[in-house]
Amino acid sequence: MVGPFEAYEDLDDIEERLQGADPAERRVAVMELANSGDPAAVKLLAGLVGDPDSGVRQQAASALAEFDGPGAAQALARLVTDPEPAVASAAADSMAELKDPACANAIYPLAAHAHAFVRMAALRALKELRRKDSLKVALDALRDSDASVRAQAVGVVGFLKLEEAVPALIAAAADPDAHVRRNAVSALSFSNMKTAGESIARALTDADWMVREVAADTLSISKAEVDAPDALIKALGDDYWQVRLKAARSLGARKIGKAVAAIGACLDHPQGNLRKECAAAIGEIGDPAGLQFVERLADDHDPDVRKNVRWAIERLKSALAAAQ
Repeated sequence: MVGPFEAYEDLDDIEERLQGADPAERRVAVMELANSGDPAAVKLLAGLVGDPDSGVRQQAASALAEFDGPGAAQALARLVTDPEPAVASAAADSMAELKDPACANAIYPLAAHAHAFVRMAALRALKELRRKDSLKVALDALRDSDASVRAQAVGVVGFLKLEEAVPALIAAAADPDAHVRRNAVSALSFSNMKTAGESIARALTDADWMVREVAADTLSISKAEVDAPDALIKALGDDYWQVRLKAARSLGARKIGKAVAAIGACLDHPQGNLRKECAAAIGEIGDPAGLQFVERLADDHDPDVRKNVRWAIERLKSALAAAQ
């Protein structure tokens, strides 16, 4: 195999086969370009955006994932608007693999494209590039009529981690679409602002259980000062065990002593993953009062639960000994 820094001796031969009449032969040539690692292959792949065979165009779109830089971005920007859905989808996936911030210049115009799929693909790509000047594009997209576009826009804003964008994320946390709300709540985790923490905490009562789950999880890593113990304790009674699990995790991470009894009550739940997380949370809190709850699970039928229970018991007994 040719290394990425070696000349690819057969590039001229591949270029000749790209002009062949047989689409199958052209597709094979495209695969060889992808494997070549030669930056000169980008120009040849870009020349295939108008190939009459959609299979060749799709192969070219996929092959461009092996390269980076403005040249690849320009070719993908054309392919993502291809009328054939499979080609456009392959281009969108490859565009999301770009890492060179200079690629953003070729992608920005796509954020205003007439088709929502193209706008969504553009924002998905911009997220990874982390260009600060992408913020305006993303903030504009938060007003898009298509929820999928708004969800991707939230991702761009979240990846930039700019405190100036927190008000926009807080607004997105109240979006009519649950997917947008989930993304926004998660994105707020970077902020130190009290308003960000309050927005995350409010999401614990969202109508959508997956938003509540994300909110409970995000509070375990949020950098904001927020008074949320009571809301998290209440979430331990959620109808969905997934929400209870994330609430227990956050309470453990925040070492909320008054939550021990409520977490202990969840240890009777039939879902092993919840029991395991609750045992760990009680151990993290470190209050010896939690021993009465975890000790009765020492013989739990789930080995993962037993493992966390043993760890929690050891930790709590050490805390008890230190206090005496």
